[in-house]
Amino acid sequence: MNKKLLSLAALMATLHATAQDSTTVRKQMDEVVVTATKYARKASETGKVITVIDRTVLDRSVGKDLSQLLTEQTGMVVNGATSNPGKDKSIFFRGATSNYTVILINGIPLADPSGTGGAFDLRLIPIDQIERIEILKGAQSTLYGSNAVAGVINIITRNGSKNKPAELYGNYAMGSYNTIKANAGMGGGNDKLRYNIGFTHFETKGISEALDTAAVKSFDKDGYMQKSVNVNLDGEIIDNLRVKPFFRYAAISGNFDAGSFFDSKTNSYDSKLITAGTQVNYKFNKGQVTAQYQFDDVDRISGGYTFRGKAQIAEAFAQYDVHDKVQVLLGFDTRIQQLLDTTAAKKNPEITIYSPYLSFFLKDLNGFYLEAGARLNNHSQFGNHFTYSFNPSYLINKNVKVFANLASAFRAPSLYELYGFYGSNPELKPEKSYTWEIGTQASLINNVLETRVVYFNRRIKDVITYINNRNVNLNEQKDQGLEIEPSINVTKDLNIKLYYSYVDGKVTTTQNGKDSSYYNLVRRPKHAFGATIGYQVTKNLFVSTNVYTYGTRYDLTFGPAPDYAQVMVPLKAYTIWNAYAEYKLVNNRIRIFADLKNITDAKYQEVLGYGTMGTNITAGVAVRL
Repeated sequence: MNKKLLSLAALMATLHATAQDSTTVRKQMDEVVVTATKYARKASETGKVITVIDRTVLDRSVGKDLSQLLTEQTGMVVNGATSNPGKDKSIFFRGATSNYTVILINGIPLADPSGTGGAFDLRLIPIDQIERIEILKGAQSTLYGSNAVAGVINIITRNGSKNKPAELYGNYAMGSYNTIKANAGMGGGNDKLRYNIGFTHFETKGISEALDTAAVKSFDKDGYMQKSVNVNLDGEIIDNLRVKPFFRYAAISGNFDAGSFFDSKTNSYDSKLITAGTQVNYKFNKGQVTAQYQFDDVDRISGGYTFRGKAQIAEAFAQYDVHDKVQVLLGFDTRIQQLLDTTAAKKNPEITIYSPYLSFFLKDLNGFYLEAGARLNNHSQFGNHFTYSFNPSYLINKNVKVFANLASAFRAPSLYELYGFYGSNPELKPEKSYTWEIGTQASLINNVLETRVVYFNRRIKDVITYINNRNVNLNEQKDQGLEIEPSINVTKDLNIKLYYSYVDGKVTTTQNGKDSSYYNLVRRPKHAFGATIGYQVTKNLFVSTNVYTYGTRYDLTFGPAPDYAQVMVPLKAYTIWNAYAEYKLVNNRIRIFADLKNITDAKYQEVLGYGTMGTNITAGVAVRL
């Protein structure tokens, strides 16, 4: 696989170099992103693999939740996205579990010390309050610290326009399974002050979470409700000094079943998130300085058990232009996390991480770019751990880029893995990972054909795995994958986007004095394919359709008595076909939309023994005044 990909990358680079050099840089390469280097930079100037979901796509995703939007992205599978709406969601990013993905809100990591593995619950993030999403792939611990092993998802929330003193917006939709979705907000501002306040309400009776295989169905439906508030301010106190306080509240509640193929009439959960903080940015002649603070409080009750986690992060970083082609980023962050549990072996355990980091950026040395950085993680329980990144890229011409990444990452065991209610093990060791990737990105034939091809290889030492009701360290996890993303701009109104992703992996452990390796990427397809066609039929009418296929996956179940050993069970491949349409009225201020999912009523399981939604539709109206 490695040799084939290297040959493919070299061939594409050669072909691209001889392609016509259009004066218009491809949209994706010319797009300004912030997540790759912590400050705004054109995508063409970084060799990191980044995907942007903009406001237009989000407007057309009103009928979805965040998990359903993310699972359509290349290299990303969100398990549970098409199951019962209230079911827990697990991100598999390039084959890695949720524990290896960092969720950012406006560049600041979210944390839930009470979550299994430290993963954050996607259900607490409403899609309606999002302005933009940047997905950064690969190991990113140098800039974003512990857990950034597979990648980073930066969710940028809505804020008011500086060109309007006040603007009202909202949407209302109804759909299958007695679903109601409503969102309302107001934002606006000028050069000195911007503001936004938004409210979201989502409720559905849902479907039975567990799969009912009886001839006469008797499992009850497991309902779900989500409510949220998002407040952002952005004010210029003095020239070049901006202060951005924020507040977010989200609450979810619902019912869940007893397990695979087993119903429950009484199981329920209730989770609340409070996030508050501020960002301060000061710009000067040759750079800028940013300081930010955030407090997260997650309070969750599930099945009668209470889980609560608190987290704080304080960070300061500065960018300085040493030369017109050389920039330096210097930063320091402090993270404090606490699991509030007086029944744990260690009552109310707490950890602190101090992390200085440094990054150098060389810009456009005859088309050559380089970012190199390092970070020292000082963990109160696990001591010092060093991570690094090395990211060269080269623009062969304005429309063709080749790149490589070499990076390490660090993940400390979460407080829940160490001291939590299920499977805790205070003897766990931190995980250390090493990732390398190569790729090419190009726009050909006057930007008609756009493509990106990436191969990645990841190795995690002392990987933490849940075995026999306990978290343990195994020797090593090895994963590799390939991502191909062609896009065809047939006309200015007709676009076709395709993707193919492949991922394979195995874990190595020592048994009876010998190393044993086996495939362990459960619930993740080796092969995934997707296609989206979007067509602006008229100035006011837009239609699109998308289809994606997940290959055969495997899940775990218990074998027969007396030992009940875990065994792999195949889950059949499936294809989902969706369609969307919208029509704009009154100078685009009113938008009528319909989102039809699973048109063929495909029958499949994302998780063994749990149901998925059949053909369903959401339709409504969105208004901007």
